[in-house]
Parts: sequence; structure tokens; C-alpha cells
Amino acid sequence: MKNILILFSICLLCFHSFGQTMNAEKELLWEISGNGLKQKSYLFGSLHSNDKRLFQLSDSVYTALVNTQKVILETDIFGLFNELDTRTKLPSTRYDKNGTPYTAEVEAGKTFYGDEDGMPQFLDAYFQMYCLNAGKPFIQLETVKEQYDLLSDEVKLSDRQFIDNALNDFTHEHLLDLYLKGDLMAIDKFMKANMSIQPGLYDEVISKRNVNMTQKLDSILKTRTSFFCAVGAGHLGGSTGILNLLRSKGYRVRMVTWNYSEKPSKDEVKIKSFREFVYKDEKSGLIAQLPSKPMVLSEEGNVTRLVYRELGQGNTYEISIIPMDSTLSPDEIAAIYIATPPDTRIKKMLEDDGRLVYEGLSNTYPEGLNFVQIQFNPAYFAVIKTYGGNKFMHSNRPSQFFLRVWFE
Repeated sequence: MKNILILFSICLLCFHSFGQTMNAEKELLWEISGNGLKQKSYLFGSLHSNDKRLFQLSDSVYTALVNTQKVILETDIFGLFNELDTRTKLPSTRYDKNGTPYTAEVEAGKTFYGDEDGMPQFLDAYFQMYCLNAGKPFIQLETVKEQYDLLSDEVKLSDRQFIDNALNDFTHEHLLDLYLKGDLMAIDKFMKANMSIQPGLYDEVISKRNVNMTQKLDSILKTRTSFFCAVGAGHLGGSTGILNLLRSKGYRVRMVTWNYSEKPSKDEVKIKSFREFVYKDEKSGLIAQLPSKPMVLSEEGNVTRLVYRELGQGNTYEISIIPMDSTLSPDEIAAIYIATPPDTRIKKMLEDDGRLVYEGLSNTYPEGLNFVQIQFNPAYFAVIKTYGGNKFMHSNRPSQFFLRVWFE
């Protein structure tokens, strides 16, 4: 008995020294093994939100991300929002006689996935941002077209909008509470109840997609490649959930205990070190320091356009690299690309290093008011544009972004 008490005391001492807190009831991270697999893969239930509480991730989530070879999501998040703005409305911005923007509003701007007080990216996009910055291979379970097709039918679209509005306006906090508890059974019941407005909607939006996503995961597992896969938590539980479907294919699927360390683990530190992506355009010599890898689009006239969006907060950063037109002066170029509102003006500045720079407030459709800077080198000029939510537009973040873009 004495030895047992000593052992118990040692265990308590070790637990306290590591400063770990465990939550054995949170069912969000699952380990996949069996069927001859030599490496473990992981399935994580996410919520499409940028609420900061979602980002208090378990140490085991960071470990799973670090120790797997690929990252899998429902779709290419940044591809899906390539041309879409997640702000629910434009900020209420005015400007004084000097062209300086101001507002009487203090509330954070709302987005489809939260607001400006949340994290820059919603949770799924955060995982993709890490994947891109770390250079890990990325796989989507559904194409961007399939995601669009899910909403393309008029009846389905109107029903889905009704559900989304209901969640946002009336029951979002309840769903968030269920998610933070990690209660998959309750989340599944919640999804069924909210989709009961139309017979067969749950089957089409959840169950059928679960089958297709599981088939894709099975194919990837058979390649003996380890992965970290994040899908909406509503796809995991229930009789037709991905967890049961994987088990029916012979895989062992077990819950991974949710645990937090008092201090950030080495894996958490490593994941959070991938905070920047440096883009370099070989043709023009432009360098841009961005939070993550941008979408790179080739447009008419040999124009390269970079787009990076903070989907959770609703902020957008764009850079267009354009060949110089010898028929236009820099003043004329600035007048074309900075659509100044009435009674505002474009600032023309000569930087300490001799660079000519133009800056101004621009008003264009559909983004509304945006800040624009234009930089030049002998062969190219860059139109650098940024816009976002209420707090973003009245902060120093736009000017800080301009400092992170230059021609070599």
C-alpha cells in the first residue's frame, strides 16, 4: 500500500511539473491506424469560425500537424474565396477635407465567419495558411467547383441561406458552445434539427458528402501517406459520420485526449513560427512580405496579380505588377489607378532611397473605399491595394502593409 501511495504521489508531481490540463470529453481529434498502416493519420473536427476560443488548440493537434506529411481540408479555402469578399457590409467611413478617413463607429466589422475581433483567418483557413507557409503538400476532398455546385441549385441555395441566417442570428452561440465542449453527438443532433426544414437536406449536405470524403480519405490512406485532415465537426459523428465510415472500412479510429501545457509545446512554437511568406517576382524584382502565400493570377496585358485575404476578419491585400507604359507619365498612371473620392487628393512622395511613390484613398466597386499605393521601377509599376473591416480601415495596418512591398 505504501508503494502505491508513493507511486501515486510521483505521478501527481510529474503531472503538476509538466503543467498540463486535460479534457477527456472533447471529441475533436481522432487517430487513424490499422489496415496495415505504418504511420498514423489524424482527423480533426473544425468549425468555420474565427472566434479566438477555437484557437486554444490541444497540444496533440500541433503534434499531429507537425508529424504528418500532408494537410487535407474539405476544399481549397483560398481558391474558394479567390474573388469573394467575406465582409457582410462595407465599413461606415467618411473622410475630412485632407482626405483622411474617419468614423464614429467603434464596433468590429462582421464577416461570414465572425468579425474583426476574432483571428485573421477562420479555423480551416488557418490550417491551410500553415500548410502553404510550411511547404507541406495540400489535398482537397472536394473541388472548388463542387463547393460552388453545392449552392448552385436555386432551391438548395435558398434553403442553405435560410439555415446560415438562422445559425448566425439565433443559434450560433449554441452551436459554438457545443463545439467548444467537443460533443459530436450533440452537434450531429443540432445539424439534423436545423436541416429538418427540408426533407433530405441533411442527407444531401452531410451524409452523401461524408461517403464521398471517406472514399477519398481511404484512397489516400492506401498510399501509406500520413495526413492531418480537418473537416467540419458535423461530418464526424452520427451513424453516417466519417468516423463510422472509416471503421466500416477496417480502420482503427480512436479519440486523442485533448490536453494543454502551461507553456507552449515545441510543436506549437514550430507551427506558429510559420507566420510569413515572402513572395519574389523574378521578372520585375518586386518583393512582398505577406502573412501567407497569396493567390497568383495572370491577367491580360502581362499583368501579375497577387491576392491574399484574411477571411475571418475580412481584410484583403492585393498587388498588381504591371509593365510600364511609355506613353503615360507617373502622374497619369496614379490618376488612372487611384479613384479618389470628391475633395480628396493623391499624395506624391519621394522616398529617402529615391523611389517615387503615390498614395491615396480610392473608391471602387465592389470593394468600396480602399487604400492604394503605387511604386515604380524602370520597367514595371506596382498597384498595391488594401481594404477591410471598420477597425482595419481606421488603423495603421494599411500603411504597415505598404512598407512590406518594394522593388529590389
